[in-house]
Amino acid sequence: MTDAGTLTRADLAEKLHEQVGLSRADSARLVERILASMCEALSEGENVKISGFGTFVLRDKGERIGRNPKTGVEVPIAPRRVLTFRASQMMRDRIVRAG
Repeated sequence: MTDAGTLTRADLAEKLHEQVGLSRADSARLVERILASMCEALSEGENVKISGFGTFVLRDKGERIGRNPKTGVEVPIAPRRVLTFRASQMMRDRIVRAG
């Protein structure tokens, strides 16, 4: 992992190289292909479920009225699609034990 405690694409590719034995270039290409497949599915409106890890879920949020916290003025918030992540129970259990 990088110094900031963030797992990057390069870190994933390096783990793949070390644990599976693929070349670094092949490992990097595989990580890119997996992420591209996930992005494509999400852009087509599909949810992405990775068993034991979690689910990336698309939700359509309707228009609503928001309030500017500084001025208190009400403003309409346009409808939009948002991406959320729901961790699997297995992942939540691992995070609780690690903390």
